[in-house]
Amino acid sequence: MSSPVEHKLPQRSGTVSSGFTRRTSFSDDEAIPDTDSSETSNLLIERLRAWKHMCGNLEEYVSTTAKLSKSQSKDHEKILKTVSQPLKEAHHFSQSEGGMAGLFNNMRNNSQGMVNMYLETEKNLTATVLPTLERLHKEIKNKSKELKTGAAKGAKAVDKARQVTQKHIELLGQHAASHDSAMSTKIEQAHDPYLLRRQIRHRLNKQVTEENNHRQDILTVQNSFQQFEAHVLQTVQAALEQFHQIMGGQLDRQRAMYADVLGAAQRIPPDFEWINFCVSNDAKLVNPDSPPRDFANITFPNQDHRSTKALLEGSLERRSRAVIKGYSSGYYVLTPAGYLHEFKDDDDFRRDPSPEMSLYLPDCIVGAIDGVKFTVKGKDISSNVVGNAFHTNTEFNFKASTPMNAEKWWSVIKDSTRAAPAAAAAAAVPAASTHTSPVTSNGSPETSAPTEKAVEAAKDAQSPGADVKTPGATKPLSRVTSSGSYFTGPTGSATEKSEKS
Repeated sequence: MSSPVEHKLPQRSGTVSSGFTRRTSFSDDEAIPDTDSSETSNLLIERLRAWKHMCGNLEEYVSTTAKLSKSQSKDHEKILKTVSQPLKEAHHFSQSEGGMAGLFNNMRNNSQGMVNMYLETEKNLTATVLPTLERLHKEIKNKSKELKTGAAKGAKAVDKARQVTQKHIELLGQHAASHDSAMSTKIEQAHDPYLLRRQIRHRLNKQVTEENNHRQDILTVQNSFQQFEAHVLQTVQAALEQFHQIMGGQLDRQRAMYADVLGAAQRIPPDFEWINFCVSNDAKLVNPDSPPRDFANITFPNQDHRSTKALLEGSLERRSRAVIKGYSSGYYVLTPAGYLHEFKDDDDFRRDPSPEMSLYLPDCIVGAIDGVKFTVKGKDISSNVVGNAFHTNTEFNFKASTPMNAEKWWSVIKDSTRAAPAAAAAAAVPAASTHTSPVTSNGSPETSAPTEKAVEAAKDAQSPGADVKTPGATKPLSRVTSSGSYFTGPTGSATEKSEKS
């Protein structure tokens, strides 16, 4: 008997990858990628199922051949029946003559010419070939079970991390829109868009870590498939070789037909099916040449919204309530929502950026500036303060690095304390009493037309000894007096004394 003709095949690399056949995902810059974390693992599980059914077909083929060995040629049609149906999940195999589909076509053709089988053939087939295929069938089942268990755990971790990130992104969108609305109200400290943005970055960093870990696990499994499928093919080839040796004692025609079946199997390169599978499923498989996700390239909605950008941030020193400790340094941020937050540092990744102290400036009073020092009196509403709902106002003493830096902080904080009360005062004026007051160049509303009481007060002011005050005139911002009069209503004596001093 002549051996099957061997065709020399071109050498291929261990891992199939090509810029023309593989596509990189376009969702790498999205915070929540529009992809299924278990898509690749499900595809590989389905492929293992196809190999398992292929192995089952071979087992059935050999078993039926053994049973029908004692029958005459008319019974060999039952053998043909075992391979007459296409392979299950046939789309996973190449339909060319050089793959598994071509092998089964060859087996169908040669089964047509099978003749009488000897009784001894049944005993040899069931004792040698079938156990080999059964062991291979069990190996494929075990690999499928391992892949299901490992992939499901990683996919759940990714989905959970994405849900947490999505929840905070939606929360940022809600409160960023609330900040821009015409009926803007006080935003809760926990919902400050600046804080939400930093918290999204924290959770997004965890999500990307889970995604990359899961991707690496799936990629490791995917890369092992080529070696595993080579083992499957080699085992099938070995089983068919045993099958050929058993049937070699039969008539020359039978021997030639089985040799042809063996030759068709041996001509399949170990990576032939895997290469064709990768080419036809390049969009679903993980591209080993694509880099892992880069946190720096990821964007999410409203990350550059103006309410998330700090008005002023940097290092300041604050005096502790315990006099012995003196001043301690911290990272302070003044947000467009009107909050002054204190953090330990500016790192969003090492820990969740929760403020050590938070002051809602429209409810605070800014004291005088003295060189590099200034004070703010208000209530700490951060979540770090236990029972802060019952705390009274506290005077916080700050110190900057230079007088110029101190004046910069003092001015911006001063402006922030005046924004919300001015809007509240304008809303409290009845619409029918006065017209809308224009805005002065420094941002404060001009005084509306004087009422009857204001006219009488002006007349009294014209009496001898009285101070002359122009209706509607406003005093310039003083850097040496407290902003307490802005909230509590100035008294003539107190204001004059503070200005003279």
